[in-house]
Amino acid sequence: MSKGEKIKVKTPLVDIDGDEMTRIIWKMIKDKFIFPYLDIELAYYDLHVKKRDETDDKVTVEAAEAIKKYGVGVKCATITPNKDRVKEYTLKKEWPSPNATIRAALDGTVFRKPILVKNVSAAVSGWKRPIIIGRHAYGDVYKNKEFLVPGPGKAELMFTDAEGKVLFKEVIQEFKSGGGVIQGIHNTDKSIKSFAKACMEYALDQKVDLWFGAKDTISKTYDARFRTIFEETFAKEYKEKFEKAGIRFNYTLIDDTVARIMRSEGGMLWACKNYDGDVMSDMLGSAFGSLAMMTSVLVSPNGFIEYEAAHGTVQKHYYKHQKGEKTSTNSVACIFAWTGALRKRGEIDSTPKVVEFATKLEKAVLETIESGIMTGDLANLADPKPSKVYLTEEWMDAVKARFDKMMK
Repeated sequence: MSKGEKIKVKTPLVDIDGDEMTRIIWKMIKDKFIFPYLDIELAYYDLHVKKRDETDDKVTVEAAEAIKKYGVGVKCATITPNKDRVKEYTLKKEWPSPNATIRAALDGTVFRKPILVKNVSAAVSGWKRPIIIGRHAYGDVYKNKEFLVPGPGKAELMFTDAEGKVLFKEVIQEFKSGGGVIQGIHNTDKSIKSFAKACMEYALDQKVDLWFGAKDTISKTYDARFRTIFEETFAKEYKEKFEKAGIRFNYTLIDDTVARIMRSEGGMLWACKNYDGDVMSDMLGSAFGSLAMMTSVLVSPNGFIEYEAAHGTVQKHYYKHQKGEKTSTNSVACIFAWTGALRKRGEIDSTPKVVEFATKLEKAVLETIESGIMTGDLANLADPKPSKVYLTEEWMDAVKARFDKMMK
């Protein structure tokens, strides 16, 4: 690549900005790695929590629609406000999770995969290969209705069909002495089927076994519906494809699945219901080194795709940054969100130079860490231990120096 020449990205990429420390890192990535090398048009949407508040969360919906328009998006981590955040940012209300809103709009499944480096071993000694998490991105507690019961009374679950006929009515709980809480969750056959197909397609793409676990022995209708749809989808559409690829589909109870995962060598795609996937993806990220050492991609059955930072907004580091203190924040997941989106953009547009750019940047990141240059979260886990812990921008500059040499 000659001096001054930039690589042309043919189609706009949807750039979804976020909150706190990851917002700071997001700008650094664009300033150091994107704008100097790429001739790129970004369809920019600011999902800072105050901007969502100002637009009554319309900006989140607009960002999802932009991904539908352009096909590929990249998203920074965002705050899902609770009562404390409403007070901190003087918000109108507790706005819903932007990730959940975008996932519902795209009907997507989230796949997360650890980023491995040679000098950081997994906390579980038997894990030798990456474990991919496929998280169902719809329903359950993320689209729930819940109520704080103030005192004695009766909670009921009722379903009325489209013609107004009550088909189901049953008491959930009679609160006889004091209050409590109730919660209603749902899912749809369409969404579960999309989830199953996405997981099976991704398992074929990655050439790994597919594992799925639920609790149908206890949840004999809700979780059992997941099992039935998975098994029917596999039998009708994927059994022969899996056999030809030399991979398997396996269903066990979720607690047994967890136990078997812990004893395995890795190397499978683990399909999880929404809440299970939320929890287990963070567990895997931490066990493989760091929550910042994991890729996250939202795949829609309609072909839309969004790459995101797999972790949160790194709130504690942001507060230090606000005070003018130095931070050592791992930026790998944020960088890999950009490289993943750019690689997919290049593949769709048939622009191999864009794909090569993404591959080289990832290589520069991994080689930098394996050379012993790393942030504090990895320094504590590395073998051998590095002689120095690098600060956020200091580490990114080290990556840039290596990357510059690759690009010349």
